[in-house]
Formats: sequence, C-alpha cells, structure tokens
Amino acid sequence: MNNKSFDSKRIAEGYAKRPWLHKSVMDALRTDLGLSADHKYKNGLDVGCGAGLSTKALRLICEKVTGTDIAEAMVEACKDIYGQDSAYSFYAAKAEETAVPAEKYDIVTAAGCINWVDENRFMENMKEVVTDNGMIVIYDFGITDRMKDNSDYTAWYNDEYLAKFPKPPRKENKWTQQDLIEGFVMEKQTEYDMEYNFGLDAFVDFMMIQSNVNSRVESGEIAEEDARSWMKSSLQKIFGDEEKTLIFYGYSWYIRKV
Repeated sequence: MNNKSFDSKRIAEGYAKRPWLHKSVMDALRTDLGLSADHKYKNGLDVGCGAGLSTKALRLICEKVTGTDIAEAMVEACKDIYGQDSAYSFYAAKAEETAVPAEKYDIVTAAGCINWVDENRFMENMKEVVTDNGMIVIYDFGITDRMKDNSDYTAWYNDEYLAKFPKPPRKENKWTQQDLIEGFVMEKQTEYDMEYNFGLDAFVDFMMIQSNVNSRVESGEIAEEDARSWMKSSLQKIFGDEEKTLIFYGYSWYIRKV
C-alpha cells in the first residue's frame, strides 16, 4: 500500500481517536532504559507521528517534541490538536529526510512507520539529527486475533475479516545489529501484549482505519459505508451491548548512537 493512502482527512481523524496505548510503551521505556520517574529528555523527535498520539506520548518524557509525517493531512491534524502548546512543533517530511535541527535530538521515536521506510537512508539521516549517546526507539503495536475469553472473535478475525480484508504486503523484518549502519548499537529488543476495552461502535471505528480496510476503501474496491456496515453486522453477535477486551501485540527496539 502506498503511503499516500494515509494522506486523507478521513484517516487523520480516525488516527486521532485510536487507543492511546503509546503511553504504556513510554512507561515500559522508562523501565527498559533505567530512567527515573522524573527524567526528561531535552529534545525529542517523533518520526511518522500520524495524528500525534505517539508525539503526545513522547512529550511525557521530553521537555519539547517535534513530530514529522509524510502525510500533510496528518500534520495538519496534529497542528489543530497540539498547535497551542509551544512544547510541540510539526512539519511534513519523509522519515528518511528529517531536517537537521539547531539542537540535535536526544531521543527519537518511530511508531508504526518503520515498515514503510528505506532502512539505510533512515539510519543515515538519524546519524545527522541525533546527539551522541542519543536513543532511537522503534516500536509498534497492533490488533491480534485474540479477545479475552472469547474464541468466537478469533474465528471471526481469521475466517471472515482476513478473507474480506487481507493484509496488504509490507516489510516486517525484525532488525538485528547487522541491519544497523556503523555508529549505532541495538541495545535491547522487547515484545509484549497490551489490553484495551472496546464497545462495538468504537471497535468498528478502530478497524475502519486499519491498513487492511483502508487499502480496499482508498482503492475503490469497497465503499466506506459498506465496509462499516459489514463490520458492524458481523461483529454484533460477538460484542452485543458489552465492552470487550482486545489483545494487542507490541514490540520495542532500542538503538543507541555511539
């Protein structure tokens, strides 16, 4: 799927309402890096910031943050939401083309975007914008076929959802030290599960901005309203009128500039 598929107001508005699981990733980061509860980096960069939820999370551990995204619609959404706070700044740029700032970044996060970038160009760019001993944190999390205490959802996900909305191709390789350019060290890699509660309508909204669905909607293969209607009717028997606990899988890679 082309990155331009994310450059729409519909997707930007949907991303702004996604579960804020990014905060849990930052909480784990403090533990993984041995940071004190009140530690603050001076200057942080959030690459592929989307509608700003990952930037908001990075702000928890930084005095000021910059968010960049290839999609102008995402950047505009961020400016609308966070533009009144001088601790935030945003601009449109490819992940591989971050501008060298006046004050280099102590920490960089890249949430859910690394599968779409040129890895070598990205790391060469990071060499120019990150301080010595600075940290790059590449992380992502996504919905799985697991719902707490409900095997019917697993069957729906694998037999119905993926049949109608197959996963679009993308790179999903796990980086190793050998994938890094000279001057960077892979310090740690972690994997984890996270939980989030959804009612039916909120879950349908969330699924409507997944790349599986978005690729078919943006290509014109299925109308947005038809996709939403199918999603809601096929999930009604699973959710009913209750909130359900969905299981997300996530990972974090900690890369140090040395």
